[in-house]
Amino acid sequence: MPRYPLIQGGMGVAISGPSLAGHVAKCGGVGTIASVGLAANSPHYNGRNYFDANQLAVKDAIADARKIAGPGGVIAVNCMVALTDYDRQTLSACQGGVDVIISGAGLPLRLPEYTRDFPDVALVPIVSSLKAAALITRRWEKTYGRVPDGFVVETPKYAGGHLGVTKMDQVDDEQFTLERVIPELVEFVEKEMGSDIPVIGAGGIWGREDMEKVFALGAKGVQIGTRFACTFEGDASDRFKQAFIDATEEDVVIIHSPAGLPGRALKSPFVAQYLEGNVKSKPCIANCLTHCRYKTEKETFCIAQALIDSFRGNWEEGLFFCGSNVVKVKEMQHVEDIMRDFFPEMA
Repeated sequence: MPRYPLIQGGMGVAISGPSLAGHVAKCGGVGTIASVGLAANSPHYNGRNYFDANQLAVKDAIADARKIAGPGGVIAVNCMVALTDYDRQTLSACQGGVDVIISGAGLPLRLPEYTRDFPDVALVPIVSSLKAAALITRRWEKTYGRVPDGFVVETPKYAGGHLGVTKMDQVDDEQFTLERVIPELVEFVEKEMGSDIPVIGAGGIWGREDMEKVFALGAKGVQIGTRFACTFEGDASDRFKQAFIDATEEDVVIIHSPAGLPGRALKSPFVAQYLEGNVKSKPCIANCLTHCRYKTEKETFCIAQALIDSFRGNWEEGLFFCGSNVVKVKEMQHVEDIMRDFFPEMA
């Protein structure tokens, strides 16, 4: 168990890597490595072996995060259901000794199957509605005889990256707000699951006051992504972090991503062209998504390459995913200072 009820959200590609995750875990939170696309920044990748390299990169990242976190540090891996090698990434995370697998970007209906040889690994789905949580729970109970170890409720209204809904008009729909979903899910857990399973709020959480509001709804933890992305310990390039520091409200846009989902991002020159319908294609580096409009319809672009460009600080060509709170980022901070903002009682 972590010392504090805070999860640092998974941010790909490689934005939340071993350094960020390790330092959050060292400070008593749950440090999360995003498994997607780690191969692209790995010495195992030779340009042709993307999937094999990614499995090795996941294990390397966990080991590196553990060295930073020290004894008792809790390390999670965020594995996206939408990935072609989702089953292999979850297995690699388990083999690498991860404590928690957090899984969204689709319904992780078969996650217990992929992790069956590692019963001590906690499994935490990301959901945006009670309906999704109930479907996952009942499928897991019936098929695998287990229930989730927690739920992350992520509201598309403020979250970053892919937003957990399929249609643009759902992003601001009140039925997907934390105020609506958290109390519904807490009641479901208490009445139907019969155990003390934590509900964790995510999306638009910046400081302690936001956390306390979420706790008042019945949640027992929070997940924060955007604020941790712009830290000295964060894995992204300094240019990526500067893009967050410079962001204004006018820079934050919603795009229809190649994965077929709405996503919140900064209006980089590349994204601006895309919104105008003039984007130039990026070559596909791997068949990494189960559903990709670029692959099937020759539309949009290779999202993996665009996210790698942003990780490396290519402002002109990158896709810089962010949460709505990016406009509050004014400077780089240390992970420890952010944790103290939430938990002043830290030793």
